[in-house]
Formats: sequence, structure tokens, C-alpha cells
Amino acid sequence: MVSDFVGLEWKQFIRSSYWQKSVALNIVLVFIALYFILVFLGLGIGLYPLLKEKFPEKDPFTIVNQFLFYWFLADLLMRFFFQKLPIMSVKPLLVLPVKKSKIVNYVLSKSIFSFFNFLPLFTVIPFGTILIMKGYDLNMVLNWMLLLVIATQIINFLNFIIESKSSATDLAMLPILAIIGTLYALNHFDILEFDNYIFRSVTWIISNSLYLVIPFLLLAIIYFVNFRMLISQLYLDQSMKSKETIVSSSDLSWTNRFGGSAPFLQLDLRMLWRNKRPRSSIFIVIIGLFYGLIFYPNPTYQSMPAMYVFVGIFVTGIFLINFGQFIPAWDSGYYKLLMSQNIPYKDYLQSKYLLMASSAFLMFVLSIPYVYFGWQILLIHFAAMIYNVGVNTHVLLFAGSFNRKKIDLSQKAAFNYQGTGAVQWIIGIPLMFLPLGVFYLPYKLINFESGIAALIGIGILGFLFHEKLMKLITKKYIDSKYKMINAFDQDN
Repeated sequence: MVSDFVGLEWKQFIRSSYWQKSVALNIVLVFIALYFILVFLGLGIGLYPLLKEKFPEKDPFTIVNQFLFYWFLADLLMRFFFQKLPIMSVKPLLVLPVKKSKIVNYVLSKSIFSFFNFLPLFTVIPFGTILIMKGYDLNMVLNWMLLLVIATQIINFLNFIIESKSSATDLAMLPILAIIGTLYALNHFDILEFDNYIFRSVTWIISNSLYLVIPFLLLAIIYFVNFRMLISQLYLDQSMKSKETIVSSSDLSWTNRFGGSAPFLQLDLRMLWRNKRPRSSIFIVIIGLFYGLIFYPNPTYQSMPAMYVFVGIFVTGIFLINFGQFIPAWDSGYYKLLMSQNIPYKDYLQSKYLLMASSAFLMFVLSIPYVYFGWQILLIHFAAMIYNVGVNTHVLLFAGSFNRKKIDLSQKAAFNYQGTGAVQWIIGIPLMFLPLGVFYLPYKLINFESGIAALIGIGILGFLFHEKLMKLITKKYIDSKYKMINAFDQDN
């Protein structure tokens, strides 16, 4: 039966139009996979000598075990965003005399051979081999390697439970962020020392091979939970059930003050609230808002104000960048209809500008508490906000005239590369690195205040020349109008 399942999936894979259209993408993914394999392999080979050099008085094996808690958190987080639930076209099988348990067991066993489960082995096996060569107890090291393999599978199936539960809601990424954030915070503030608990548990389990029964039992329980969860949904009428959607309306009459741009602004606001991918993008703002906590408390960056500028551009412009890089692809589903109306193109683009500019101002207001780390931080955020509104909004609008890829608004935003092309990769250079140059040159030649003044000055110039810039951008969109209509008509 397993061979029949494998044969069916292989035929589906090679015969699908997706495979024929995405050969180049698959080649890129292979190179990315090879890159990560080399990175993990290099980590496994170099970890012992590196730790020995940096911490000569400590045991490298002990240091690694003390950081396993963070390894597990990172593994779970990466799996949630990158690893998909194991799927199979089971609808045709439901009318055949095939046991549902066999289907579910096959689907779950497929995930055991996921790339994410093999990747840690490129670090674990070389590091374990070096430990054995250095004279560590053979049985203990082998127990440790087997324990990490089991732990990887536990995280694998745990991720499926979390993702299946969170995918039922529009706030798909919030549960995993809440779980990992809570665990990290409890450990960081020494409320519950999870890193110490994991270290002691690992040390105890690898001391005796019989203790490996405990993680094996935990793996079996989580597998069984997945099994029961999937088999309960394996019914033909489950897939035929129509989806019920409740559409809420909001009073957006306040946007009428923006004149001809108001109808498009209302359209964008409704799109952001009613559709999965743009709505998920709003919640990415929460991540961006806390981005500064990675840098500002760290003494290493206190002598690097240019890095603070980078953070300021990112924090105040997280929505602006995330939304703006896909203009006008957000409207690709009905772009032809929009362009068939007797509407001024400038009003359409002006609505996008107003939305991005407002988001930058709102993000600046929300980031004011960062003044706790110093008035310089608040000043940098203010300058970054002015620069974002005056310069980056126009850069994003201009770059949008080169967008040719359609977007499905019903898909989630997290690590969704649909609609992403060369434009989205190239545009990051002027968006993030140009303001660093604008700040750094006067900062280095004169002082910090002159760097801030340069950022604000360039941003104000963007305000002053806004009308002229919008005319040029509008002309570029009109010239590309029919190319975009044709591109958005194609199925990506």
C-alpha cells in the first residue's frame, strides 16, 4: 500500500503544470538547500574547536547542551514558517476500499523524511564524531545523538499540531509567536529556567540508554495526537462543506476628506481588513515594532549609530515597505476592472501614498517608548519617519510600475513568496541602505546631529517635490498600464 501511495504522488508531481512552470524555482530551492547543508555541516565541524578557543575553561559539550533550549525554540519557529503540513490528494481515495488509518499513517510518516529533520544531522553527527574522537564516553555521545534525533521528530509533529490549530484563524502567526515569546521571556527573566531544565534533562537521559524510553514515549503521544486530529477530518463531506464567511462593514466616511483618492483609500482599507494575506501583513507590524529590542539594549551597537538608522527605517517603515513593494499587485485580481473605469490614475496612486505615509507616522508614535534607551533613539526614529514618508514612499510607488506578478489575497503572508520578483529584491537596496549613506557621510565628516539633519532634509525635499514626483510616477504607470493588465491576467 505504501508503494502505491508513493507511485500516485510521484505521478501527480511529474505530471502537474506547477512542476513544468517552476523548474527554475526548484533549481533555486536546491541551491538554497545545499547552502544550508554546508552551513550546518560547517557548524558541526567547527563548533568544538570554536567553543574551545572562546571558552577554554569550559566543556564544549556542556555549552552546547545549555543552548539546546534556544535550538529547540528556533527549530520550532523556522518549521512553522517554512515547513508545510504533510498533504496528499486523499479525496479520490475516500471512495475506495482503503483504510483511513493507512492514509493518515502514510501522510504522517512522510514528514519524518522532511528536509528539516535531516538538516540538524549535518551538525549533530560531525559534532558527536568529534566528541568521540576527543575521548568522550561512546555510549553517552551516541545516546545524545539519538536523543536529538528524537527531539527533532517531536518538534516536527508538535509543529503540525500548532500550525493546524492556528491555520483555522486569520491570525495564523500569533499563536506560535505567543508560545515562543512567552517561553523565551520566562527563561530570560529567570521566572522558569527552561534552559537549565533542558540541560539537566538531557544530561540525565544520556547517562543511561534506558532513559531514552521517555522521549520515545513523548514522541509516540504527539504522533497519536496528530493521528487522531487528521483522521477526524478525513471525511468526504468535510471537503465538500461550503465555507461560511461573515463580512463586516465599517464606516469609512472619514476618508472623504481626501477628495478623489477617497474611494481608492476605502478600497485599500477594506482589502486590508477582509483578505487573509494583507490582513496578516498588518500583524507583521507587531514584529517590526519590537525589532529595536534586538539592538538598542545591546552595548555592541551603542557605538554604531548607523545601525540605529537602519533599525529606525525598518521600525517606522515596516508596513510601508511590506505593503508598498506589492503595489499595484494587491489589486491584480480586479486591476483590469479598475483600469476600465474613467478615473484619474494619480488619485489611485495618491491613495497608496496616503496609506503608506500614515502608517509611517503611526509607527513613529507607537515607537516613542524607545526613548527609554535615550533621546538619540527617538530623534533617529523621527528622522527615519520623515525620510520614509518623503523618499521611500516615492521609491516604492515608482518600483511598483515594474510589478508584473499576481497576488492571491486569500493566502497567508508569512514567508509567502507569491508575487515576489526581481523588483522586490532590488528595491531593498535604495530603501534600506541609501538612508544609511545619507546619514553616515555627514555623521563621519561632522557629527551625529548633521547626519540626522541630512536625513530630515532629504525627506523634506521629498515633500516639496511630491507633486512633480507623482506626475513622473503616474506617467510611468500609464506607460506600463497594458503590460500590467496583461501580466495580471496570467496565472502565476
